[in-house]
Amino acid sequence: MTGLVIKLKPNEKLLVNGVIMQNCDRAAKLRVRSNNVSILRARDAIRPETANTPLRRIYYIAQLALAGEADVTEATEQIQNGIGPLRGVFAGEALDELDRAAEAAKSQKFFVVMRAVKKLFDLENALLDQASA
Repeated sequence: MTGLVIKLKPNEKLLVNGVIMQNCDRAAKLRVRSNNVSILRARDAIRPETANTPLRRIYYIAQLALAGEADVTEATEQIQNGIGPLRGVFAGEALDELDRAAEAAKSQKFFVVMRAVKKLFDLENALLDQASA
């Protein structure tokens, strides 16, 4: 079984190549067999007002690029510029995730950027709390 498998909850929304789709009243599985398809589940999206930390801004830029709402070249540059300064803040596995996000941005794989960056949200929150204390 090849391809991306997406599990949808009843009435869950997703964006596929700029088209908003909604599941019916039952859970469903979809297999996406095409390459270079932009898919964003509504539950993975963040609102602009919540993009209020460095990592969340990177996530939001990747989200906009994935949804087709931002120029991919500009988004890639903004993501790279956002990740650069964070390399001095994070270490170990967190730094590996930043590197994964930077490489994915170069390849315009924005969902991979989002997934890598999202893993670091809790750590970022802890660092910000520690800095403000």
